[in-house]
Amino acid sequence: MHKDELWQAVLAQVQFHISPANFETWFKNTNILSKKEGEIWIAVPNSFSKEWIENKYHKLIMTTLHSLDEEIKGVKYLVESTTLRVPKIKETINLPESDQLEFAEFKIDKETNLNPRYNFENFIVGSFNELPHAAAIAVSKEPGLVYNPLFIYGGVGLGKTHLLQALGNEVTKKLSPKKVKYVTSEKFTSEVVLSIRNHNVEVLKDKYRQVDVLIIDDIQFLAGKEKTQEEFFHTFNSLYERNKQIILSSDRPPKAIPSLEERLRSRFEGGMIADISLPDFETRMAILKAKAQERKVGFTEEIFAYLANNIQRNIRELEGALNRLIAFQKLNKQTPGIEITKDLLKNLIQSPKKMVSPKKIIQVVAEFYDLKEKDILSSSRKREIVQPRHLIVYLLREELKNSFPFIGRKIGGKDHTTAIHSYEKIKKELISNENLKEEIDLIRQRIFSA
Repeated sequence: MHKDELWQAVLAQVQFHISPANFETWFKNTNILSKKEGEIWIAVPNSFSKEWIENKYHKLIMTTLHSLDEEIKGVKYLVESTTLRVPKIKETINLPESDQLEFAEFKIDKETNLNPRYNFENFIVGSFNELPHAAAIAVSKEPGLVYNPLFIYGGVGLGKTHLLQALGNEVTKKLSPKKVKYVTSEKFTSEVVLSIRNHNVEVLKDKYRQVDVLIIDDIQFLAGKEKTQEEFFHTFNSLYERNKQIILSSDRPPKAIPSLEERLRSRFEGGMIADISLPDFETRMAILKAKAQERKVGFTEEIFAYLANNIQRNIRELEGALNRLIAFQKLNKQTPGIEITKDLLKNLIQSPKKMVSPKKIIQVVAEFYDLKEKDILSSSRKREIVQPRHLIVYLLREELKNSFPFIGRKIGGKDHTTAIHSYEKIKKELISNENLKEEIDLIRQRIFSA
């Protein structure tokens, strides 16, 4: 496979695992420079992108490349001073140009950073997202006057970015004098780092304090970044005091974001907090049919039901599965039946329980609480470590049905009675602790959607 086709195929897969905003921020102007003897060199536009992609997305890139070409054994990144243009992302690979299927191109507004294809009209509303949708509608009509800040949280791939950008686009369309700015927390962090490096922090401050509606996606990534949190704190106060609207998204509620300054946490909790939960079967069916109609294709009710039944925790994965079927249909000039559908999606649709290991549960819990795995598995009695350790025990028992002696060994060689105590403690606490229920639900989403 030619290197351009290979990278095009990688991008087509990567975009279903990260938000559109992050995809646009970090994978724009990237390409494969060379492919020799099982080693891939990927060109990136600057050193900050190189560091971010290496730290955040290397595993995803490597896994995707290896699934496309088993001979690939390593990936390296190189900063290219000249701007590289990525070929249009296509749904299929290694095909004649006339047969290739193109995704919709990004048309990001340079002033607002908003993608116009996100709007309220094509946002599917169900019981799982009614509250944040209603709050977003209200804010779009009177920004700065109701629900300020608006904080929307939920698991990966459930539509947070779509809702935030739809809100921004609605304000831009209906209240055109209002200045709207959408930015991911990663992008905001990179701007803070560069402004400090270039000694022009005041320019950055002025830029963000001129906006009427500031939208920041994935705010949880500010955790642990002290200087970025400080700059955002002052920006937040400046905008809030002048009745400017602030809209934030996260994969968890403010109280569950580790390493977040208390002054920021209290401000986030001072407005409207709304969560997006998992969509029910009927909503998943509605999403699939709406996407198919948008792409002017049709499938049988049996196929829609198969997708909706087997992909339950991530709307983005639902769309990815649908795109595979659309590619097959257009290339083969026939609608796939249920057996072909199962074969096409066999690598995407698997039993979640089979995909999850004790190691995965330990890893996700550690990441959720911003802890190191070795600390959780140590003998430390600090509350911030003991509680996550109890949760690991509970999840190993509930999700994988592991025995207590096995669980004891997995949490640092503890006795089975210790594991039983931890399990019973969480089980008892869940009866009355709504916050704990919420955190466990969010952790489960991350475990099974990863």
